[in-house]
Amino acid sequence: MDSITQAVLGAGIQGALLGRSQGRKALLYGALLGTLPDMDVLVRYADPVSQMTFHRGFSHSVFVLTALALVLAWLIRKKWPDAPYSGGRLLLTLWLVLVTHPVLDAFTVYGTQLFWPLARIPESWSAVFIIDPVYTVPLVVTVLAAAVVGCTPRARTALAAALVFSTAYLGISLAGRWHAETRVEQALREQGVQPTAVLATPMPFNTLLWRVIAKDGANNYYEAVSGWFDRDRPEMVRLPLHVSQAGVLDGVPLHERLRWFTNDWLRYDELGDRLVVTDLRMGMAGYYTFRFVMAERAADGVWHPVTPYIWPSERGGWAQMKIVLARIVDSATPLPLAQWAERAIQPALAQ
Repeated sequence: MDSITQAVLGAGIQGALLGRSQGRKALLYGALLGTLPDMDVLVRYADPVSQMTFHRGFSHSVFVLTALALVLAWLIRKKWPDAPYSGGRLLLTLWLVLVTHPVLDAFTVYGTQLFWPLARIPESWSAVFIIDPVYTVPLVVTVLAAAVVGCTPRARTALAAALVFSTAYLGISLAGRWHAETRVEQALREQGVQPTAVLATPMPFNTLLWRVIAKDGANNYYEAVSGWFDRDRPEMVRLPLHVSQAGVLDGVPLHERLRWFTNDWLRYDELGDRLVVTDLRMGMAGYYTFRFVMAERAADGVWHPVTPYIWPSERGGWAQMKIVLARIVDSATPLPLAQWAERAIQPALAQ
């Protein structure tokens, strides 16, 4: 999630649990500690694939953060042994502030290595967009109110209520993902398609409209859209994965790491003399967030792996956003998926 959300989440937790003793400082301490796991962005890597796949790694591990909470609690109690709260309450607060950061990140589609150093596919529960006002605004309002009036009993109750609401919202969002995936799977089976993998992700800034991608096991995937208020069948378009073009990358460590990180939700396109690998999980048809050049064709026509670099592409603007927002309540006006999808194979856009 975005840094503001992580800050107010940490502030809300520490304010609710230690605000009585620490006052407004609890909000500041919680905000700073709540954003600490994202300090891994300061580590620079040699290529964008590494930059992407090592983010949300060791610093987001529940094992590392639990150990950090123990060390911090011990140091604080040693420095202030007469603080008016128990060591257990302090440890619980620090642990919750730290661990809820990666847990919340895991509710997005990006991929969070909650159990680093175990070699699990990163957790990607895909229930909320990276910025979701419904989740964030109640926390922002209550934290700001507590900062103004102080961590009074009423302010702490409001903080706790906002935390309960935000947690319940995540549960409702998971139900939204299940609803979208179920509708698209059913629509595909009605067409005689047996999907081998399905993934729903929320459209920007809401959990009412969902983008669903599904593989058919035959070197193709479907881009589909489903909303809570839909009365019509999900609109969808069938697109190629071009998996056969990935042969040149067999055994290339960064390619294997990208496959692992994305759970193999990848598409391959030969655009001019470049092989572009696209992470299908983020963005939407024609407006994908992460695209990498991972091989180039030499003058003799032979493809060779290269150090990955970004393939620039548009992510859409207000014009597309207006169409998406209108689609939330009007399923009779489907998104122009086929038209947008054409953008993914136009080299001129990126060059």
